[in-house]
Amino acid sequence: MTIQASEVEEKIREIVKPWKGKQGSLIPILQAIQHDFGYLQEDAIEILSREIGIPTAEIYGVGTFYAQFHLKPRGRHIIRICRGTACHVRGSLKILEKVMDILKISENETTEDLRFTLEPVACLGACGLAPVVMVNDVTYGRLTPDSIQPILENYK
Repeated sequence: MTIQASEVEEKIREIVKPWKGKQGSLIPILQAIQHDFGYLQEDAIEILSREIGIPTAEIYGVGTFYAQFHLKPRGRHIIRICRGTACHVRGSLKILEKVMDILKISENETTEDLRFTLEPVACLGACGLAPVVMVNDVTYGRLTPDSIQPILENYK
């Protein structure tokens, strides 16, 4: 679904309206934009800059500093592969490599069809189930490279 520039501008103005002129509003505005558009797209940042009088470079600085913000479209399904010590020792790297091979993407990339985004993470907090992968909000533990493909096939 492609959104027209005028629709983007209208939506940004709507998001900014309750925050206009308030100190400390940039992060909540960016959160709202990302919620509505899925990521912080370039034209939205440019419109936001004009609307609130903050240079685009400063907005990009905030958008790239905080891990919660994304400057590229993300997949419908987010795959998080634990890279913590317990998971690493139990083979999470081989699972990561298998996922990259299956999806034909690298770490922190999204498939062309916007189905999956692959995000290795420092820890998922489920060391007893190592190695662990989360797809969206579902945790899968005690995985092997061979067990990951059937899991991914469940996500359309």
